[in-house]
Amino acid sequence: MSLGYLSHRSSRWLVGVSALLALPAAMANERVQVVTSFSILADMVENVGGEHVDVTSLVAADGDAHVYSPSPGDARSLANADLVVFNGLLFEGWMERLISASDYSGALVTATDGIEPLAYAGHDEHGHDHEAHGHEEHAHEEHSHDDHDHDHDHDHDEHSHAEHADEHAGHDHGNQDPHAWQDMRQAEVYVANIRDGLIAADADNADEYRANAEQYLQQIAEVDAEIRALIDEIPASTSVITGHDSFGYFSSAYGVNFLSPVGLSTEADPSGASMAALVDVIAEENVQALFHENMTNQSIITQLSEETGLPIAGTLYADALASEGEASSYLGMMRHNARVLHDALAEPGHEEPGHGDHEHSHDHEDHDHDHDHDHDHDHDHDHDHDHDHDHDHDHDHDHDHSEHSH
Repeated sequence: MSLGYLSHRSSRWLVGVSALLALPAAMANERVQVVTSFSILADMVENVGGEHVDVTSLVAADGDAHVYSPSPGDARSLANADLVVFNGLLFEGWMERLISASDYSGALVTATDGIEPLAYAGHDEHGHDHEAHGHEEHAHEEHSHDDHDHDHDHDHDEHSHAEHADEHAGHDHGNQDPHAWQDMRQAEVYVANIRDGLIAADADNADEYRANAEQYLQQIAEVDAEIRALIDEIPASTSVITGHDSFGYFSSAYGVNFLSPVGLSTEADPSGASMAALVDVIAEENVQALFHENMTNQSIITQLSEETGLPIAGTLYADALASEGEASSYLGMMRHNARVLHDALAEPGHEEPGHGDHEHSHDHEDHDHDHDHDHDHDHDHDHDHDHDHDHDHDHDHDHDHSEHSH
């Protein structure tokens, strides 16, 4: 056998091995490249997209999206993306400018599209009267799934890039609370929007995206029920203090009154006057504990603890997942928060009357998501979302959801 023959055989073998080694990379290139603004959305996309997506989160776990400053690398990530998912409701004050700088022209998903946002007007209206929230008033009428027609014509009036790039440069959330993921029934809207966006970007795998979304929605319903059972054991008059006003949706959905030394954004430090006022509120109201947040300035809560003698009962996760541990996923984060609150505030044998009446069964097997997905994703960045909710999606929501007239 000649050396030339062996050399020829070896070359053919090496070429074959090289081709096999290249297959995973080629397969990876076929995945939908998704960029999300922060870690909670990234986890949701991974759950719905499964093996068909590669997800990049601009703001990493334990990061603060309020004060985030995009890098040139972020613009490159967007330029190479097939789909971009962000929260909306002015949560990411920097997102519009980044999209413009990257020249991204692909599909955009506003995760809060279709949600009726909570109004925010500072501490005076944000919850000193916990009876207004009450453990018994969490019916969520505005979130009937029959109304979630998700018109993805993406005509976002409120997200016009030209109009808002400068106006909201300072992370001004206006008078709407953007932290809607803190209510797990609002998270169902996030999942539906993400599912629809993935189907529009990758119709070949539409059935898998629908199936993954259904499974994830069922898991969300189960955790939602767990949270309600835990919060039932906390007296409705209970108030707590966290790093910033990010738990309004949690309070509205489950109970527990949340107060904060700062507003919706973490960008500004509280004034001496607001800290003094909060000390007075602690004396006046039934404030039982203080809680750190994983991505806020912990010195503020520590100072309050020193001045009032109130204990710091643990760390809650508001705007970012943990980098590891239970709270490193959205479902785990919500479980963690409920358990920490329960362990610090629950009274054994206590159960709020009427609260359990709203534990909807969430039988997602009945969700006939036979969406015709007429996604007219005309993402010309004029984003004129018809928020009159004239949603033209042919979502055949045959939802028998008495449970979703939340």
